[in-house]
Amino acid sequence: MTTEAPRPEVLRYTAFSSSPDGGNPAGVVLDATGMDDGDMLAVAAGLGYSESAFLTAPPEGLGGREGRAYTIRYFSPKAEVPFCGHATVATAVALAERIGPGELVFATRAGTVPVEVAEEGGTLRATLTSVEPHVEEIAGADLTEALAALGWPAADLDPAFPPRIAFAGARHLVLAASTRARLADLAYDFARLEALMQRLDLTTVQLVWRESATVFHVRDPFPVGGVVEDPATGAAAAAFGAYAREFGLVARDAVLTLRQGEDMGRPGELTVTLRAGDPRVRVSGAGVRIG
Repeated sequence: MTTEAPRPEVLRYTAFSSSPDGGNPAGVVLDATGMDDGDMLAVAAGLGYSESAFLTAPPEGLGGREGRAYTIRYFSPKAEVPFCGHATVATAVALAERIGPGELVFATRAGTVPVEVAEEGGTLRATLTSVEPHVEEIAGADLTEALAALGWPAADLDPAFPPRIAFAGARHLVLAASTRARLADLAYDFARLEALMQRLDLTTVQLVWRESATVFHVRDPFPVGGVVEDPATGAAAAAFGAYAREFGLVARDAVLTLRQGEDMGRPGELTVTLRAGDPRVRVSGAGVRIG
């Protein structure tokens, strides 16, 4: 981006909450034409949010209606990430305020992500459909290192939830706490966990506690993004939905509620929908402009 080029407008939205004080804030640049990687990283770092999203023209053959299809890229304050759920929701809501609710299509580094935006009771809600997910084993030594970095004794894990790495656009290590108190007590070794996550190509660690059959509380350390904790994590929610289905922890047709951000003072709610016969995961939430 040359010095003569106009500075892009940077919007601020929160996702997975109808209140600016809840959910996960994201920077949104609806026209990033002319910005290079350094420009995008500088905007993301300046905002300090866990991620910011940048839109440019769609690639040829993406599909979607004219004017409602885009290429989207995501940057944390430290690096580009392949997919980010909350910034997708924030961007979709920002677009819907300008071009109306309806279907959108985003080309991400992880694949094509359709999003549907609808107005419900005066609030805009976006539903993204993930790329096809998968779940994989984690080596015993890596699990031991993750628990050591978190300061979690192995006995504090819920034995009903096997530790695994889950992917639905980005990779997340899923660990389940046996109690809400264990989940609430998050004080980890930032550098140690970051090093492990870099080696395993993890975006966050998805920490989970099950409240009921379909309600879960979650937290997401995000040291690789330069952020201690992500307030509401749509990509991890999609990965967790795939994980929960893989191990029969929920029905194949299910609507899950994930509560996140409460321990940070930024409460948010993510809705995860699973459909029998469709491996993809849908993640929904409200969004609103900040300021």
